[in-house]
Amino acid sequence: MQSLPQEVDLTVKPQVTAFFDEPTNTVSYVVRDPGSTACAIIDSVMDIDYAAGRIAYESADALIAFVQEHGLTLEWLIETHVHADHLSAAPYIQGKLGGKIGIGENITVVQDTFGKVFNEGTEFQRDGSQFDRLFADGDTYQIGGMTAFAMATPGHTPACMTHVVGDAAFVGDTLFMPDGGSARADFPGGDARTLYRSVRRVLSLPDEARLFMCHDYGPNGREIRWETTVGEQRAHNIHVKDGITEDEFVALREARDATLAMPRLIIPSLQINMRGGELPEPDESGKRFLKVPINGL
Repeated sequence: MQSLPQEVDLTVKPQVTAFFDEPTNTVSYVVRDPGSTACAIIDSVMDIDYAAGRIAYESADALIAFVQEHGLTLEWLIETHVHADHLSAAPYIQGKLGGKIGIGENITVVQDTFGKVFNEGTEFQRDGSQFDRLFADGDTYQIGGMTAFAMATPGHTPACMTHVVGDAAFVGDTLFMPDGGSARADFPGGDARTLYRSVRRVLSLPDEARLFMCHDYGPNGREIRWETTVGEQRAHNIHVKDGITEDEFVALREARDATLAMPRLIIPSLQINMRGGELPEPDESGKRFLKVPINGL
């Protein structure tokens, strides 16, 4: 079983409310401490009309409204990783509700990699300073009376982390629902073998632990789902269920990744998310721009 810090109580059952963003198939969560009004928001979404170059905040406003209507106190805005398929609304929500923005410490690796891809100047800091907290593997933090645990689960990206909060674990893109398998591992800094080992680490949690996905695409036309358990994943996950070896997974994952196109929003997502959800600095006229690297991805 995964070794957890002594102060992490897996018998605590946080209240989890999911918000599904249909344009990006992303699931954001409000996670509430059952013993207080404290909460965290995990993997928020900022809306973008990429063709028109316009951003909006309807998805984020729904999260804000929920927190306010239920009299909650936002303590954390957690990013499970630097998303390549949607834009984070963390700074916008922070401006309305407060809280600290946190991500895995290997954000610096991602910033260095994609700072080069997007030809960012020296004004773009590659030290993670855009975030309030950089989590190392094994770090803990408080959401009210709950002790949350940050578990490094790289492979999809170097900065991926699973956040264990009571009996709930928020896995980011490390896992999909059992009939969806796992996320790709072919982005710069990704690695299928590392991903397999991260998945097995998550699946060493107790069988009854609840797992919450960051995305779902409704394979084979089923309804969208985002909650499963460790036991269900170990028994039924099409890529990493018990009995599938590391070499088998790597062969499957690499073959599948070779057929995948780049995510539709990867170019704006990476530029904004590696900045902690902030837009690039304006030019001398006050306008903000995103770059499109030609043959860079």
